[in-house]
Amino acid sequence: MRQYAIKGGNPLVGEVEIGGAKNAALGILAASILTDDPVIIENMPDVNDTNVLLEAMQEIGVKVERIDRHTVRICSALVNKLVVEGEFVRKIRASYYLLGALLGKKHHAEVVLPGGCAIGSRPIDQHIKGFKALGASVSIEHGLIITDAETLTGSHIYMDVVSVGATMNVIMAAVLAEGTTIIENAAKEPHVVDLANFLNSMGANIKGAGTDVIRVKGVTRLHGTEYMIIPDQIEAGTFMFAAAITKGDVTVRNVIPKHLESITAKLREIDCEIEETDDAVRVVASKPLKHTQVKTLPYPGFPTDMQPQITATLALTEGTSIVTESIFENRFKYVDELARMGADIKVVDGSAAIITGIPKYTGAALTAPDLRAGAALVLAALAAEGYSTVDDIHFIERGYENFDGKLRGLGGQIELVESERDFRKFQMKIG
Repeated sequence: MRQYAIKGGNPLVGEVEIGGAKNAALGILAASILTDDPVIIENMPDVNDTNVLLEAMQEIGVKVERIDRHTVRICSALVNKLVVEGEFVRKIRASYYLLGALLGKKHHAEVVLPGGCAIGSRPIDQHIKGFKALGASVSIEHGLIITDAETLTGSHIYMDVVSVGATMNVIMAAVLAEGTTIIENAAKEPHVVDLANFLNSMGANIKGAGTDVIRVKGVTRLHGTEYMIIPDQIEAGTFMFAAAITKGDVTVRNVIPKHLESITAKLREIDCEIEETDDAVRVVASKPLKHTQVKTLPYPGFPTDMQPQITATLALTEGTSIVTESIFENRFKYVDELARMGADIKVVDGSAAIITGIPKYTGAALTAPDLRAGAALVLAALAAEGYSTVDDIHFIERGYENFDGKLRGLGGQIELVESERDFRKFQMKIG
């Protein structure tokens, strides 16, 4: 029974350091396979998803050396296995990045169908379309996605939907292909740009990352590099909303404010004060919060990964808010958990939440249904009156490093407990 024990009611105040972007790290770690030379990656988040991916890479012959908690040295010269399977790698969605990397390097890959959070259908049809356009065959057999090609040749690919994963996978498969690949309707997320910058630092020729047309001119080989991963915009946004929901004053450091513009815009709309510097954003929630309307969109729109956090916050604002989810279906499962705390939220057709503000949450026993919703429930519990518990925190640990420790550093009353006795001890200590 690993869970968070939380007593709410304390405004979060202080500074918090944001780690490397999980979603960028997963693509970059996989892409390091594309060279035989050593690669050093810095600012890597020490979270379950990155650790599982590194385990999977070691299973196929990649040499992984942890220099320190956030720095890893990778050498893929001795990759000797092109099949990636096993229960541990099935649990993370990012296992599919090994398809693009291995296909690009070895022209063959077999990877177990990915898992991750159950937040609706996330098909891999655009990945398959991209691989086939480059000349690969793709099949699904015995729970494995199998790709194979004699040669890979550049192609013109139009993505039917904006897909971060497919954009990154096709870039990896195309970077050593013959000729030029053009990806239209490409994802523009910061982690797509970070992957392209990483590959370019190894000698790739990628232009247009961050726009909806990316050009990849194939090169014959890639060399080693040292590279620092960008800060995590979703971790940063989560702590920004932690300030808002608890009526606090939090400065998030080691961020790129440009990546946070859609988040800061919504915080301003609900009447938070925002101060920006070159690498930090301060959020002050000293006034009653106002309602607003939100629709999730691909970058630079409001991120789907911030939807639960803003919904949990809007439930404590004055008036009625509407949050529309346009990226994933089935992403409002956490609303039932917020209802245990008193929230008044109605979900319409699984794609929109109508939120009538209430004065306060009250503590409750909660269960995290997925990564970002789990974080949002922790924020709600920190704002609530009384004690709460949050179960299934393994979801949260997939993407947040030392989440409870960082929240304690801001004055949050939260501890990881492993038994009913631990929870009682926490209650006695807090009082």
